[in-house]
Amino acid sequence: MIRVLLADDQGLVRAGFRALLDAEPDIEVVAEAADGIEAVRLAGQTKPDVVLMDIRMPGVDGLEATRRIAADPALAATRIVILTTFELDEYLFEALRVGASGFLVKDTEPVELLRGVRAVAAGDALLSPGVTRRLIAEFAGRGGVQPAVPEPSLEQLTDREREVMALVGAGLSNEEIAARLVVSPATAKTHVSRAMVKLGARDRAQLVVYAYEAGLVRPGWLG
Repeated sequence: MIRVLLADDQGLVRAGFRALLDAEPDIEVVAEAADGIEAVRLAGQTKPDVVLMDIRMPGVDGLEATRRIAADPALAATRIVILTTFELDEYLFEALRVGASGFLVKDTEPVELLRGVRAVAAGDALLSPGVTRRLIAEFAGRGGVQPAVPEPSLEQLTDREREVMALVGAGLSNEEIAARLVVSPATAKTHVSRAMVKLGARDRAQLVVYAYEAGLVRPGWLG
C-alpha cells in the first residue's frame, strides 16, 4: 500500500485528489494538510511514502516544507512531488535542489497522477526529459545559489559515471543513455545508481541538480 499525504491550502483540491487516490486499491491517503507547517508535522507523524505538496501555501510554503521534510533523517524514505499550476515555476528548480523528487501540474490527467505517485513511490524521479531540459535551462543558471554538493565529492566518480551523470542532467532516460554510450540499459542504470550512492543523492531528480551545479552539463549542450 502506497501511503500519501496531501498538502494544499484549497480544500476542494484536496478532496478531488483524495477521491481519486483512495479509489485505487494500492494507494491510501493517510493525512491532509492545509499549510506547510501542518504538512511537516503530519509527515513526521504518519511517515508517508509520498507527499503531494502544493508549492504556494500561506505561511510556510511548499518549498520550505519540502526542505524540512527532506532534511529529516526519519523521513529519508518519503518522496515529495510538487504540485504546481505552471509547468515552469520559478520555485521548482529550488524545490528539486532541496529534495523534491519531481513535480506534477495540477491539471494533469488522473491516469498520469496515479502513474506518477506509483513511480515516485518506487524510487523513480517524476521528471520528463523535455520538461527537465526546459526547467533547468531556465533556472539553473541564475546566480546566488550555493552548490548542493561540494565539488571535491565528484572525485569519487569514475570517468564513465561522470559521463552518465551529465546525460542524466540533460534529461536522458536510462534507455537513451544506453543508446548514446552503446551499453545495455542495465549497465546504464548501474552507473546512475552508483553515482547516486557516491554523491548521497536522494533520487534521480537530485542527481540532475548536482550535474548542473557541478558544471558537468550546460543548458542546451546536447542540442
